[in-house]
Amino acid sequence: MFDLHRLRLLRELKHRGTLAAVAAALSYSPSSVSQQLAQLEAEAGVVLLEPVGRRVRLTEQAEILVAHTEAVLERLERAEADIAASLTDITGSLRVAAFQTAALTLLPVALTRLRAAHPRLRVHVTQMEPERALPGLLARDFDLVITEEYPGAPGPRPDGVEQEDLYEDPLNLAVPRPDTPGGHPSPAPGTGTASAQAMLRSLADRPWVMEPEGTAARRWAMALCRTAGFEPDVRFESSDLVLHLRLVEEGHAVALLPDLVWNGRAPTVPLHRLPQGHG
Repeated sequence: MFDLHRLRLLRELKHRGTLAAVAAALSYSPSSVSQQLAQLEAEAGVVLLEPVGRRVRLTEQAEILVAHTEAVLERLERAEADIAASLTDITGSLRVAAFQTAALTLLPVALTRLRAAHPRLRVHVTQMEPERALPGLLARDFDLVITEEYPGAPGPRPDGVEQEDLYEDPLNLAVPRPDTPGGHPSPAPGTGTASAQAMLRSLADRPWVMEPEGTAARRWAMALCRTAGFEPDVRFESSDLVLHLRLVEEGHAVALLPDLVWNGRAPTVPLHRLPQGHG
């Protein structure tokens, strides 16, 4: 019989990549993790890890064990859920990760409703970008992740993860007001892809604010500008869309902002809707 705790450690290693990352995530020492995995190898009677440079890689037999561990953990989680559903008052903890605008606009209302319906449920929320949140869900750091997709760039859909579309969030080209220091007349409004590209091209010489390199938002924004025929002058980088808005309000940059930034309030800068754009 395999030790479930050690099986969890092997599974964590698959998702986190290094013994040090597993140790840090679970508050163990790397040597302790290594010892536990060595004992699991002895239980299995096969080699589970092989060195690759300074790291280790799971063997084929280890991958088989991890697949079965995933199934066992899923059944245990279903058992916990079934027990919780049998109770009149749901208790325990719900760990949620959400990107910024969802955390600002969608989560507070959901938390209010949860508090009214299940006052003893403890909800822990972490603001985190999708690039980190989804791996955290797979590693079971979170129970629920609110993520986003951009037009033409569907996100990953891992096996074993249930996914539900919540909201279509239109995307806009946000420009400084003409009376703002450093501002200039807004591009002429229009409809359709050609008009959107013309608006973008009219701002080719302006400073831009975008999300950091490596994010889905940045890849989408760069592709949008390049399709319009120019390389944007990205002078400001931040994952904080409130900062993006402030830079536009003060006339320092042009931005691509979703409707959720305003949370139902009237926009404070001129907006130009991008066709079929949503987050």
